[in-house]
Amino acid sequence: MTRRALLAAMTQAAPSPYPDIRTIAPDLAAPPMVEGEPRAGARVKVGGSIYHALYLPEDWRPGRRYPVIVEYAGNGNYKNAHGDVSEGVPEGSNLGYGISGGRGFIWLCLPYVDAANGRNAITWWGDPSTTARYCVTAVGDVCKRFGGDRKRMLICGFSRGAIACNYIGLRDDRIAKLWRAFVCYSHYDGPRKWPYADSDPASALERLRRLRGRPQFICHENSVESTREYLARTAVRGGFTFHTLPFRNHNDAWTLRPVPLRHTLRAWVRRVMA
Repeated sequence: MTRRALLAAMTQAAPSPYPDIRTIAPDLAAPPMVEGEPRAGARVKVGGSIYHALYLPEDWRPGRRYPVIVEYAGNGNYKNAHGDVSEGVPEGSNLGYGISGGRGFIWLCLPYVDAANGRNAITWWGDPSTTARYCVTAVGDVCKRFGGDRKRMLICGFSRGAIACNYIGLRDDRIAKLWRAFVCYSHYDGPRKWPYADSDPASALERLRRLRGRPQFICHENSVESTREYLARTAVRGGFTFHTLPFRNHNDAWTLRPVPLRHTLRAWVRRVMA
């Protein structure tokens, strides 16, 4: 299958018996990204043409320690028949805010770095190794300057970002050791081949082996069975938790709504990050 055909397949909404997420009114709205100095309750742009978004929680105070949620966005240039859209930018992400409700966690939405062109990559990875190094540097900065707790780091992502939890987050031993836990929503590194060189099963398994038993919350609209079956075939040990999102949409806006899976996810995060 060609690269164009694979990207087209990613943007098509699969038939689903589930309702639309928009039938549930949101009770949260992720704050917009703004310019300026980092401060409590604001989501601030950090950087220039290559940038990320930093959110300090409403209850942030200097000198205190906070767990950190690191989030990666889905692919940009995405729209499906259900009206789900992804622009592929850090400020478009919602999972971390839905998990925390804006309190108790520092939230970092990081870029995929297109080093050759000096900008964020909107689709796929840019340069994966540079993207991983950017993450390590950003995490170190937020721990040094804003009280991020190195022992309580959660990585999460939607679609491309769900793949990134392992593809970037377990890319080498240096970045892999950062994480306490993982939240992968809609897709996963390994069950299928994508249009980039090291999406093959052997490469994905090499990354997965760096997990070393740490917990992962894995969920997907429609069905999560392909990922469950893939992980069973690998025989890699991990604290895997699987859930199906009972809505047809391919977007991360469900975490901004009072749906049962958000309650389940928050309880899981409290337990594994305690």
